[in-house]
Amino acid sequence: MQLPRVYADFRNSDERGRLRLDRPGTREDLARQGLALAEGLPLLLYGDDTQPDGTSGELVVEGVVEADAATGAWLARLDWNAIRHESER
Repeated sequence: MQLPRVYADFRNSDERGRLRLDRPGTREDLARQGLALAEGLPLLLYGDDTQPDGTSGELVVEGVVEADAATGAWLARLDWNAIRHESER
């Protein structure tokens, strides 16, 4: 099964290390694909990254959507050690 590919800002995490899914790029990707966030939804998250040689690339990682009970915000739980450059996939 191919996971929906959704933009995430890897610098926008909460104190538990979950990515916040509230950025404009994230909302645009969700709307374009007709996706609604739901607890347990698996996603392929990607974000911008600049390579050491100055070229741009993308970071990618699989994540699972969670709702924060205290704030009602949507977040993605992920393994930070599993983040890879798109070229490594």
